[in-house]
Amino acid sequence: MKGETPSNSPSSKNPSSDPESPFYIHPIDYPQQIHVNEILNDNKYVDWAREMNDFLLAKNKSSFIDGTLVKPTEDGMTLRAWERCDALIRGWMTAAMEKEIQNSVKYTNTSQEVWEDLEERFGKESASRAYELKRAPTMMRQDNASISTYFTKLRAIWDEIL
Repeated sequence: MKGETPSNSPSSKNPSSDPESPFYIHPIDYPQQIHVNEILNDNKYVDWAREMNDFLLAKNKSSFIDGTLVKPTEDGMTLRAWERCDALIRGWMTAAMEKEIQNSVKYTNTSQEVWEDLEERFGKESASRAYELKRAPTMMRQDNASISTYFTKLRAIWDEIL
């Protein structure tokens, strides 16, 4: 009939069931999965953030943390899908954190707030991290490590400084 939306049109389709949609949640995804190699602690933020961002990009969910996908204002299917995905992302992020850091972000409302909070505290721009990075090369010692191992560690610090 004229004026009705067909049941298979994109506007009536559940965004959670479309694998191309950022709202899609695969049946094997659950919040407490750990998807990074390193648990976030005071010293591993840059590596953790890069791995987490790559994971979220692969899952088509990075738009939740970078602010490009804003929370819908209308109540409905899209809002519920957004809330489900955001809760899942918060679960993924907190599962990969030390307990103390988890406790410090548990009252945030969105995954974007968690991401921004962590960046502010642990990112390169924080004064304490900048101090650690500048001090690290002078504190490093080769000891019994091979030249390539020592150089790799030094290079990782240098890459983070840049």
